[in-house]
Amino acid sequence: MRRRNLSVVLGTVAAHNPLSRPLSRADVAARVGLTRAAVSSLVDELIGRGALTETDTAPDGRVGRPGRALSVSDRGPAGLGLEIGVMHLGACVVDLRGEPRVWRRAERSNAGRPVGQVLAEVAALAADAEAEARDLGLRVEGRVLAVPGVVPNEPAGQVDRAPNLGWHTVRVADHWPDPDTAPEPENEANLGALAEYWNAEQAAETFVHVSADAGIGAALVIDGQVFRGARGFAGELGHIPVHPDGLRCVCGARGCLEQYAGQAAVLREAGLAQHDPGPAAPAEAGDPVALLAERAGAGHPPTLAALDRAGRALGLALTSAVDLIDPDGLVLGGTYAELAAWLLPSVRAELTDRVTVRPWAPEALRSSALGRRGPVLGAAQTTIRRIMADPTLLSVG
Repeated sequence: MRRRNLSVVLGTVAAHNPLSRPLSRADVAARVGLTRAAVSSLVDELIGRGALTETDTAPDGRVGRPGRALSVSDRGPAGLGLEIGVMHLGACVVDLRGEPRVWRRAERSNAGRPVGQVLAEVAALAADAEAEARDLGLRVEGRVLAVPGVVPNEPAGQVDRAPNLGWHTVRVADHWPDPDTAPEPENEANLGALAEYWNAEQAAETFVHVSADAGIGAALVIDGQVFRGARGFAGELGHIPVHPDGLRCVCGARGCLEQYAGQAAVLREAGLAQHDPGPAAPAEAGDPVALLAERAGAGHPPTLAALDRAGRALGLALTSAVDLIDPDGLVLGGTYAELAAWLLPSVRAELTDRVTVRPWAPEALRSSALGRRGPVLGAAQTTIRRIMADPTLLSVG
């Protein structure tokens, strides 16, 4: 019961608009329905755990002592998010308010490299991010790693396969300098979807989040929770067949969505195949998505045609998702968000043409404002959400 009450009090303070009247202990007691004495004890514990701060407020002209204002601490507890992409490594530290305080990104070609080498570089990036966080008065309470692969429910800490990296059955702690501080791996599409839900101004409760990098991933959020499937393998939208007798995919099947709407496919159709990073691309290779956006913005016909084709294939795959799941919305994230100006019209056209057995509004499809930062931000905020649900995870003092 105390754990729950700690969470309720912390959540009440976190939900308060800091620009409005300061929130006192008495205000919290009135909002949560507990006695002032009970709330005062809970607040003292949260202050001791570094989750809340309490400061004097300015006199407001009334007789009596100045009030005391509660706020979520911008120092102390923090979450560290890490990311391994095919062409980059990333790190992000967020404070207990969920605000990003540290961003790090390093361009790396990770496909086909030894697992130990990649994870050693991620660990070094994590150490740099944590050092910068400490200088800001933050202490990392948890670490989560976004990976472009399948992370099963069991065993914990394992990446079952990440085909675009060349990984199979990788236990992250086995390759981490200190296994006790090894991050918890999670699928990058799931984390991107959670970041969208936690940060969007008007996020739907049930939606499909589709993102792309070298591959295509999707995540289904149902009532604010990611649906992982029976074994954690849900979300493989990139391998839904959109042309059953079509091109052979790296997974062995034919006609998968990735062969028509993946990065390599779009570059090929745009006549820019030489800019596909591929597994042997150097770290300083240019950004193919930025190149596609530049060419499309300039009206380059092959690029516009390639993006239209990709959008229609994506719309075809999403039609199946809409008919099966009946979501409130569809969100394009990752690199798709950066190409949304050219993808959205053809995706909408395909959905409008094919979704006929249930109501479907074109505005239910939109792009994410987070873009490629979604997965690493979601990774960092995962720790914060856990703390908000259970403040006893924080040490005292």
